[in-house]
Amino acid sequence: SNAMQNRWAETKFDSDIDEVVYGSRLIGSDPDLVLHGGGNTSVKTTERDHAGRIISVLRVKNSGSNLGTIDSRGFTGIRMDDALAAAKIDKMTDEAMVDYLKKSMVNPSEPSPSVETFLHAFLPYKFVMHSHADAILSITNTDLPSDQIAKILGNVVVLPYIPPGFTLAKEVMNCFKKGIDGIVLRKHGLLTFGDTGKEAYDRHINIVSRAENFIREKTDGK
Repeated sequence: SNAMQNRWAETKFDSDIDEVVYGSRLIGSDPDLVLHGGGNTSVKTTERDHAGRIISVLRVKNSGSNLGTIDSRGFTGIRMDDALAAAKIDKMTDEAMVDYLKKSMVNPSEPSPSVETFLHAFLPYKFVMHSHADAILSITNTDLPSDQIAKILGNVVVLPYIPPGFTLAKEVMNCFKKGIDGIVLRKHGLLTFGDTGKEAYDRHINIVSRAENFIREKTDGK
């Protein structure tokens, strides 16, 4: 396949939601990044709640949406205060997590948020993008040591496989270091982040491109 293209062209957005929708569609319509509608994205923004208070809200992809065709309704609102309070909790079963997220929704009539909501909430950046890129899986589904994967992919932290859920979100939070471009989850995918959607997207494309180049060199060399 051809090298991955950076297709970000937009320069101005009317809102944070417009920006996350735009970035999500770019990722979601790229078959090398998103298999069968997988992946999720989010933005941290401020909104006026039902009582007229301005609150911090995580808008995260909900379970009914496909990134390639997502619109503003594809993102469920979670109160950031509630999400961050969960960082102090040691363990949470999947059932407890679903219940906690339900109680943290800005609008209970919205669809359930992604099971990876806490992953997004715990990363201290406005925009977060998570994909299950083929090239990342090809490299991390091997017995290549994690430090070698980090060398190939650049400025990233590599985590061993942990099933999606609260434990993974806490691990990501604990391994996060200011200044990294991404977190690679073995046998799972890639997380990038930024203060703008473009920054999160650029980092995503750059890291996946490095993975693709490595695979291409390996296969060309045979």
